[in-house]
Amino acid sequence: MTKNKSVRIALATTVLALALAASGHAYVVHQNTLTFSKPVALPGVVLPAGKYTFDVASPTALDVVVVRSADNRRVFYMGFTNTVERPRNMSASNPIAFGEAPASEPRPISTWFEIGNSTGHQFLYR
Repeated sequence: MTKNKSVRIALATTVLALALAASGHAYVVHQNTLTFSKPVALPGVVLPAGKYTFDVASPTALDVVVVRSADNRRVFYMGFTNTVERPRNMSASNPIAFGEAPASEPRPISTWFEIGNSTGHQFLYR
């Protein structure tokens, strides 16, 4: 009886692990690939100049944003955001709103607006 129970637990754990591993790609709701010519900042991380993907973690967690390398192999940032409306004076083709920073520091990304969408994801800085 104990052996049978251990096998069922191991099987359930394996199925859960496989489902979680696949969920990173299966539940991408909106993904934008963005290129930065200078370093930029997100809460707790500085992204060197380069190409990155920004996406919403899952259809049930629309306020969680994940920023990965362009090849999706490395996660640079995952965190909660506030959903905000795009300002009326901001072009729908502009996906990023920046905050202010001293000239010697990378500019922080204030909000990521999904391309073509009227709502965005405001990053939470402390």
